[in-house]
Formats: sequence, C-alpha cells, structure tokens
Amino acid sequence: MTQSPPSGDVRFLVTGAQGCIGAWVVYRLVTAGYAPVAFDLDPEPRRLRLIATPDEMASVRFVAGDITDGDHLARVISAQGITHIIHLAALQVPACRADPLLGARINVLGTLNVFEAARRFPDQVRRIVYASSAAVFGPEEIYTTLPVPDSGPLAPTSHYGVFKQCNEGNARIYWQDHGLSSIGLRPWTVYGVGRDQGMTSDPTRAILAALRGQRFHIGFGGRTDMQYVDDVARIFIACALASCEGAPVFNLHSDVVTVDAIIDAIDAAVPGARDLITHGDRPIAIAPALDDRGLRSLLGDVPHTPLSVGIADTAERFRRLLAAGWQD
Repeated sequence: MTQSPPSGDVRFLVTGAQGCIGAWVVYRLVTAGYAPVAFDLDPEPRRLRLIATPDEMASVRFVAGDITDGDHLARVISAQGITHIIHLAALQVPACRADPLLGARINVLGTLNVFEAARRFPDQVRRIVYASSAAVFGPEEIYTTLPVPDSGPLAPTSHYGVFKQCNEGNARIYWQDHGLSSIGLRPWTVYGVGRDQGMTSDPTRAILAALRGQRFHIGFGGRTDMQYVDDVARIFIACALASCEGAPVFNLHSDVVTVDAIIDAIDAAVPGARDLITHGDRPIAIAPALDDRGLRSLLGDVPHTPLSVGIADTAERFRRLLAAGWQD
C-alpha cells in the first residue's frame, strides 16, 4: 500500500479521536505530515499520550464536542476547512447492551449527524470513512460461503451490530440520494496500546496484566481475527485518500487464531503469562473468517502485522510505559 505525500488542501477530522483506533489514526496522520482535527466528547487525550510525543501532539487541533450535536459538528467542518472525515465515535457492545437507547443515539443518530453535516458542504467534504464492524455478521455456522465475503448476509446478534448495520444502509442512501461518497470498514478484534474498552479488549488487557504479574480471564473462547491497531489506523487513512466512488463496505482481515494461540503469543512476549491467563469456552457469535478481497482490490497491499509481532510490540510499549511510571 502506498500513500501520497500530504496535500495542502487536505484537512482531516477524526471523530471519536480519544478512543483507541481514533488515537492511532490521529498519531498516524501526524507522522504522515497532516495536522488533524481531533473531535471527541472527552477533552483528555490520554490514549494519544501513550503513543505520541509532545511535539507530535502539538500538531493536533483538539475540539471538544458531542457527536449528537450536528450543528456544532457542521460549524467545526466549516471553520476548519475539513475535506476528509474519519468517523469512529461510538459506544461499544457492553454499553449498547446496557442502554440501547443511548447506544442508538450515539451510534446511529451520531453517524447520521456526520453525514448530514458533511452534506452541507458538497464542494468541500470529499470522503467519509466510518467504522462499521464485523459484528454485522452472525455466527459462522449460518454461512455457506467461507470466508464470509463483503456481501455476505448480515445477521447481527447484538444491538451494537444492528446499529452498525443501520449505518451501512444509511451510508448507501446518502450516496444514492446526495452523491456523498463514503467507505465503511468492518474491524474484528482490534488490539494494541490504548485498547481498554469493549468486549474484544480482553487480549490487550491480558498483555498488561501479565506484565504486572496479575491473573486475567479472557471472557471468550473459540477463534477470532486479531487485528493490530496500527494496521487498522493506516487502513482507515488509506481508504480516506483512495480513489473510490459510491458507498462500499469492506471487511478487514488479519490473523484468525484461537484464544489459546493468543495466549501462547502473549507468553512468548511475556514469559510466564500462560500461568496467569485463562479464557472462557464460548466463542463470540460472529464468523471469525472474513474475506477482505474487496479492500485489497481498492488498496493493493494492505498493512498486516503478524500476531506474534503485534503482541510483542504491544508488550514492549506497555513495558516502557510502566517503567516510566504510567498508571493504567
């Protein structure tokens, strides 16, 4: 995958910028020479501080804002001259389960606000890339074609997955009715420094627990697709800059492994971890193997960090943070 050098007329807005993927997207934009606008309800860039230097953070314009306030979002897009939006603001699976109304307000209405705000500036905003999720799919046993293609039947088993399915449909209608170009991406189990929330954050939290000599229970079993957050961030940016029209949605794919294999990789990076980490037996009800040929046809080479390398890098980053006195 190749990326063109920054153009002076490209201005990125990242919603949910204080989340894990958001922080890495902002970090990668800065290291690529951009000066992104970080939009988030939380004004504290605590995850970005884990991976970026103070000089790198100085390139970021932080804007505190609520994704449900569409007028404020539109004012930011106008005032900052935003041309590309990477939309990541969302509540995770447990929060959506606990409060479906709030989940819909943030995940669905918030996404509609992004599209509506962008629609006000048809000569300015060129592309929206938004986070859908592998959670739009159901369990592996319902599929006759494996790995599941981009066009596979959507059968979410959670409110979170239903909300993401709704967003994919709404994106298609915005292209159909208004010519607003977007790309949806479906991450699976994202891991790395800063991943501390959500159902699939357990592998990352297990790495940190092992480094502290603490026991940890990964709450699921079976297989999952482990995707290093740095790769995911780079994919979001590449899609924002790619030449593409319409409202396609693409699966992400990296390393489909068992939870036992994840623990083995953690043990290799943190000797003794296997004695500290256990896991549940029940797999997450999402097909673990997704076909990413659509994404590859768009981008060519797609970033891929092997599981052992990604976990070792995450463990080393945590080691340095702990040695510097960081408190989780």
